[in-house]
Amino acid sequence: MSNREMISVDEARALVLDQSRPLAQVETPLAAALDGILAVDARSDVDSPPHDKSVVDGYALRAADLSDGRGELAILEEVTAGQMPTHSVTVNACTRIMTGAPIPAGADAVVMIERTELLADDRVRIDDPRCVAGQNIMPQASSLRQGEVVVHRGTRLRPIDIGLLAETGHAHVRVFDRPRVAMLATGNELVAIDQQPGPGKIRNSNSHLLASLLAQAQARPAPLGIARDDRSALREAIERGLDCDALLLSGGVSAGVLDLVPAVLAELGVQAVFHKVRVKPGKPLWFGVHERAAHRCLVFGLPGNPLSGLVNFELFVRPALRTMQGETDVTPAYERARLGQEFRQRGTRQTYYPATLRRQAMSSTITPVEWRGSADLRGFAAANALAMFPAGERRFDEGEEIDVLPLQDVRG
Repeated sequence: MSNREMISVDEARALVLDQSRPLAQVETPLAAALDGILAVDARSDVDSPPHDKSVVDGYALRAADLSDGRGELAILEEVTAGQMPTHSVTVNACTRIMTGAPIPAGADAVVMIERTELLADDRVRIDDPRCVAGQNIMPQASSLRQGEVVVHRGTRLRPIDIGLLAETGHAHVRVFDRPRVAMLATGNELVAIDQQPGPGKIRNSNSHLLASLLAQAQARPAPLGIARDDRSALREAIERGLDCDALLLSGGVSAGVLDLVPAVLAELGVQAVFHKVRVKPGKPLWFGVHERAAHRCLVFGLPGNPLSGLVNFELFVRPALRTMQGETDVTPAYERARLGQEFRQRGTRQTYYPATLRRQAMSSTITPVEWRGSADLRGFAAANALAMFPAGERRFDEGEEIDVLPLQDVRG
């Protein structure tokens, strides 16, 4: 498909994902693997726990030696975590034991120290009417067994996963490489953020917004700076960007006289997949693919208005980056929420409106923010979600349920 007019959001995402591929697998030290996507199943090289162990400080004993949970027993020895018992527990005897220590042979229960009284001559009085065999003992391999898969391929590694991989002997892991993504802002009106804009000029906020979104998506941003609306300058900068796994172009894809990007991309052999999506904001999105030898680069021509680019990033770029990193379920995670106020939708395009999402026990509430369009960064900064309104003209009543796309961690 090429340059078909105004395709739907779902059609556009399907075309993007059809062109997205997982990147190569790389071996990385476990300490550097956080947020990476595991490329192969990770198996345990040990049982956990490696032995029957006590889960409290107390006394390991035979439950049958207590009458209604009470009795006086001889103390054979004391065993702490990291030590091995040297005596088996025999009739009317026990071993003082610490949390995590191995259960001595012959013992079938542990009474916590708070239920005991130390006596003279290495004896202890037990008073635990509820004592039964198996209490306060964690059996060997009850958490995991040697050879068992502990973290599955495709898992994005969280701190708890890193801890589990460390426990099971994985000093290094194989993860999918993180995509390197070039960013090029285009336009004669742009100046660097440390410059005071003159007449008709604006600061280049798009590159910094996109770099932050890329970092959040665990990609590696590769900024190319600003390219003026000049064919040769654009060609040189775009050609450098095609060496990356993806290229994000900001501006130059609409219908103005200086919107040169699609023509330059065609000159460089980038195959167009689609141009224009039935979405607001973000309609002018251009997408194509550049292949050279074994290298593939996904090219996104984003609109110049910053919030149009942000919506396009969430709907299309982020799912592609997640696919490159080995994830399989990459569809944006919509939620349902009730409108906190009336909203009037107008137009023929599916609309993503900045809003504040509040999660509550029974239901969530979504309230559109005051916003003046796709160049209004200040208004959008009050939002933590996108309220999705289908195409058409209608009134949505307060309390009506709609689809919502969260943009960040949302707390109730």
